Amino acid sequence: MMELGIFSKHIERPVMEETFDAIRFHGLTCVQFNFETAGFETMPSTIEKSVCNHIREQMELRGVSMAAISGTFNMIHPDLYKRQQGIERLQTMIHACPDLDTSVITLCTGTRDPMHMWNHHPDNNAPEAWDDLIESLEQVLPHAEKNNVILAFEPEVANVVDSCPKARRLLDQINSPHLGIVIDGANIYHKGELPMMENLLYEAFDLLSDDIALAHAKDLDHDGEAGNLAAGTGLLDYDLYLSLLNKLKTPVPLILHGLEEEQVPDSIAFLKDTLEN
Repeated sequence: MMELGIFSKHIERPVMEETFDAIRFHGLTCVQFNFETAGFETMPSTIEKSVCNHIREQMELRGVSMAAISGTFNMIHPDLYKRQQGIERLQTMIHACPDLDTSVITLCTGTRDPMHMWNHHPDNNAPEAWDDLIESLEQVLPHAEKNNVILAFEPEVANVVDSCPKARRLLDQINSPHLGIVIDGANIYHKGELPMMENLLYEAFDLLSDDIALAHAKDLDHDGEAGNLAAGTGLLDYDLYLSLLNKLKTPVPLILHGLEEEQVPDSIAFLKDTLEN
C-alpha cells in the first residue's frame, strides 16, 4: 500500500513537535511540510542549518518522513519584484533540502492575478505568461540539479499550466529530471468537464505517470476550479484514481489535503478501504 501522509498545515498545534505527535497519532508516516508549521513564513528568506537539523531530528524521533516541502509562490506574478523574491526564496529552500532529508519541493506555476496565486486570469493563456514561467524555472533548476531536488508542479485549472497536456508540454520543453509532477485528481476539470472525468484521469496518467513525484488526496463537488474537499466526500472517482496511482512504476506518497483535522480519520479509512478493495 502506498504511504499516506498529510499537508502539515492541516494539523494545527501550538508548537511543531506537537504537530508531529498528532500526525503520528493519526497513523500517518509522512508530510508535505510547510515552514509555517515550524513558526516561519511558508518561504523563509533564510533557513539556518540548525533549524533544518532540529526539524529533521524531531521528525525522525516520531517516525515521520518529509515527502516534500511546500515552495508555492506565483511564478508568473505580474510584479517582477515579487516574482524575483519568490525565486530567490525558492533557491534558499532548495539548498536546505539535503539538511531536511527531502528531495521534493512542490510548486504553483502561477497566474497573472496579482492577489492570489491560485486565481484564474485570462492573461494566463498569453505566450508571455508561458515565457515568464520558463524564465522562472530556468533560474531555479540549476540549484535543484546541484542539490538533487525535484521541483514538482501541479496541473491546476486556474494556473498557467491548467491541463495535463500543458504539463506534458512544459516537461518536454524543460527536459530535466529535476522537474516533476504533483498529481491531484481534483484539480484538472475546466467548466463543463466533470462528465469527462474518466477520460481526463486516464489522459493525466498516460501523459504524466513517469514524472509524478507526489500525489494529493482531496475531492471536489463541481468543475471549473480546484476541488478543496476531504477525500471521499465529493465526486472524484477514487476507485479509478487510486488504481492508476497503484500502477505507477515508482510508488509515491499520497498526501491528504483540503480537509479539517476532524475529517482526517474518515478520509484515512476511506482511502485504505478503497485501496484494499
